Amino acid sequence: MRVEKKEAPVLLAQNGPLRGMNWLVNRNIKIGRDLECDIVINDRQVSRFHAEIRGKKENELILTDLDSKNGTFLNGELLSEEAVLKDGDEIKIGLAQEFIFVSSDATLPIDRIIDSGIKATKKLFIEIKARRVWLGDLEIIPPLSVSQFNLLVLLYQNEGKVISREVIVSSVWEKEESVGVTEQAIDALVRRLRARLTKVDASSDFIRTVRGVGYIFENVSY
Repeated sequence: MRVEKKEAPVLLAQNGPLRGMNWLVNRNIKIGRDLECDIVINDRQVSRFHAEIRGKKENELILTDLDSKNGTFLNGELLSEEAVLKDGDEIKIGLAQEFIFVSSDATLPIDRIIDSGIKATKKLFIEIKARRVWLGDLEIIPPLSVSQFNLLVLLYQNEGKVISREVIVSSVWEKEESVGVTEQAIDALVRRLRARLTKVDASSDFIRTVRGVGYIFENVSY
């Protein structure tokens, strides 16, 4: 397998809901549960804004805990102050997600490198802050509608879990709009989202119906 030297360090997701994904650390990266974070971990053990990796000076990256509830751990030790990251450091966000930090001097297989969350080992990836959706190397253009995007994010962040229609209504529609949303409206939204995905990749069925309960999202690995 071909390898190449990177222009920036890489953060590799290990055990946890983001397992198998990775990011080039070529800018400041905020990690947490909030959708505004650069790396979103959908787990209640993770604070909305949990930790941050930022550049302090040339070739030096700093890990900082953002007063999280369950703490940030570096190489098994609870982080009490900012720390300089070194190649091979293990980062744990609360009890939910583990990462490995790989410095820019190291090499990685080229197909394991992504650029700040745009591409991953899973076939479908969402760049949440930019509201962009990728299927492999292909971006879904034109962008999804607001309701389609909100539904996809909900399913994506709960991969492998059955999401009921009630949860979909409360998560996708504004409170004022959610009153009177019918099952037919939900099913129609799911059909439209499926159609947008299969137009780009007809070989994969990402959203599966669980009869009488709701829907489940199954991302497909490369």
